[in-house]
This record gives sequence, C-alpha cells and structure tokens, in this order.
Amino acid sequence: MPLIFKPAVLQSFNVIREAFPNLLVGAGVTLQLTAIAIVIGMITGSLIGIARLSSSRLVSLAARCYVDFFRGTPLLVQIFMIYFGLPVLVREAGLKFSLSQFAAAILALSLNSAAYIAEIVRAGIQSIETGQREASESLGLGTVQTMRYVIFPQAFRRMIPPLGNEFISMLKDTSLVAVIGLEELFRRGQIVVASNYRAFEIYFSVAIVYLIMTLVFSQLFSWLERWLNPVEQAKRKAIVSTVVRD
Repeated sequence: MPLIFKPAVLQSFNVIREAFPNLLVGAGVTLQLTAIAIVIGMITGSLIGIARLSSSRLVSLAARCYVDFFRGTPLLVQIFMIYFGLPVLVREAGLKFSLSQFAAAILALSLNSAAYIAEIVRAGIQSIETGQREASESLGLGTVQTMRYVIFPQAFRRMIPPLGNEFISMLKDTSLVAVIGLEELFRRGQIVVASNYRAFEIYFSVAIVYLIMTLVFSQLFSWLERWLNPVEQAKRKAIVSTVVRD
C-alpha cells in the first residue's frame, strides 16, 4: 500500500473504533424494538390471521381491512401518523394523552408487523390439509382444540421461513424510527456524523452492524427450521434411543 494512503486508512480506522461503542448502544435499542414489536406482532397477527379465516363475513372483512391498510401504506407514514397524529386526535376528544418516542415506535412497528404476520399465519393454516381437520373433529376435538393441538403446530413449522424474513425486515425497518428522534442504531450514526463529519466511515460501520445482526438471526432461524423438521426430529430420537439401549 502506498505510504500516502496509510495515514488516511489509520484515521478512518480510528474514527470507526471511537464510534463503535456508541453504535453498539444504538444496536441494543434496535434489538429491543425488533424483539418487542415481533412478540406483539406475533400475538396480534395470529389472532388477525385466524380472524381472516372466520366464517363470519364481518369479522373476516374487518381483519382484511386491517391487513390491507397496514400492508398498503408506508411504514414511515404510519410512524408519523401514530407519533404526531394520534396524540392530537386523543387530546381533541378532551383527554390528556402523550406518547413517548419509544412507545410510538413500538406501537407503529407492532401494528405493521401484525399485518404481515397475519398473512403468514393465514397462509400457514390454509396449507394444512382439510382431511386433518375432519379427522380431528371425528375424534371429538372441538374447533379450538383442533387448531391448538393439530393444525397450528404443523402450520407453525411452515411459517418459520417467512417469520424469519419478517423478523429480519423488521430489524432493518427500525431505522425508520430515527425520523422521530429515537436513538436506535441509525440515529446514533447520524448523531456521530453530525459531530465528526465522517459520513462514509460511520454509515459503513452502521451497515456492518446491521449486516452482522441479520446474518446471526438468519442462521438462528435456519437452525430452528432444521430443529423442528420432522425428519431431523426422527433422527434425533433414533440417536437417543440407540444411546439409551447401549
């Protein structure tokens, strides 16, 4: 490497090294946002996904309207609508109401994630053969029991790949909450750039942190998919049985 480039490279390395602890704090906030939003989204989205399959046209239509709205509008608009618009709307009704940046971010991300998870749940349930539902009912299981013990466990295994994609998409989409000033990873990077004007090094570091997180969670979901695979489960049981007999 020519000598003229060495000072520049060392300077860039020092900039990244000094900023990294600050970025890791932001990465922690990003992981918190993602985890909480996905958990709430899983619970809400599962209920909405089941509602989409309801025999009641009113319930099914309401669930579809929810899904269409949150999937058909930009997440950025939803964040602004909840953080800036919702408090004003509630106060106009004569109630005292305020929403912190973190709470607004969680609410917006959760509602958005629930819409996508609802479609994943709906598709997963519909992928299970109707014969299994009929067999469960013939054995005396009710609708809730059939869903809980027969349909949903099988559907969940098929949902893991799209749920993994949704988790990773949500992890990256948390960067949008920087527009309301919440200091997650991307916002921390913006603050650092405003102080040292080293945009390339800082945003490159931010990108690397996002890349590491997405790769780690991609591997975790791949492992979970293999772990829940019936073939792999049968192999593990066979190995355990062999060890116990020996």
